[in-house]
Formats: sequence, C-alpha cells, structure tokens
Amino acid sequence: MEYKFLKHTADIAFQAYGKTLNSSFENSAIAMFKAMYPKNIDAKIKKTIKIKGRDLESLLYNFLQELLFLLDSKGFFLSKVKVEVNEKNLILKAIVWGDTASKYPISLQVKAVTYNNMIIKKIKDKWTCQVVLDV
Repeated sequence: MEYKFLKHTADIAFQAYGKTLNSSFENSAIAMFKAMYPKNIDAKIKKTIKIKGRDLESLLYNFLQELLFLLDSKGFFLSKVKVEVNEKNLILKAIVWGDTASKYPISLQVKAVTYNNMIIKKIKDKWTCQVVLDV
C-alpha cells in the first residue's frame, strides 16, 4: 500500500507515496477512491484525461477534482490509473480504468478536494503528496 490515511477531525486526509512524482499522483487517486470503497473495483472502462495546473499543488488538485467530476457526472469509479506529469509545462496526462459506480456500495461520499494542508514534496528518493478531502 503506497498511501496511508491520517487522523482528521471532520474530513478525510491521506498521504500517498511514490518513487516518482507520477506514482505519487497515481497513489493519491487510488487513496481517494479507496476512502469511498476499500474493496477492489473492476477495470472495465478506460478513459484518457489531460489536466493543466499553475503549480504541482494545483495540478494534483485539478487531477483529483476531475476524477470526482467523472464519478459525479458519468458514474465512473476508478480502479487503476497511469499518470504522466510534465513538471516543466505543468501538464498531466492520465489513463484511468474503472467501472460503473452504481455497481458498488460507496460508503463515503467525497464532496471535494481541498487545498487545506496540501503538500507535495520530495525527500531523498521518495515523493509524498498529502491531501485533505471534504466529505
């Protein structure tokens, strides 16, 4: 498991890790959906997304918000993800796989991603993303 949930008084907080920035973003997406449904999701549907940001934090925020938008508008529930971040141009391209959300009893509804306590940092050879979700 490349993420851990943190104690938070009202919302859901997590840290996701990776040897690369790409993998830390991937693990952030997985953590957000595991907060809603901790079991496995079938990877029957494939989608491609492209996101822009003004810095790494806004890039992560926009990416996770786009995934929530896909859940809310298209009923797409994430199973796995492959991310490619262009740090210089602050563009993220992702291929996401998942299934129809109505097939799974979602136990927790995430309303939004927040910038509250958001951290993206590299320490030695490991990237860490910290995110707080409004539930």
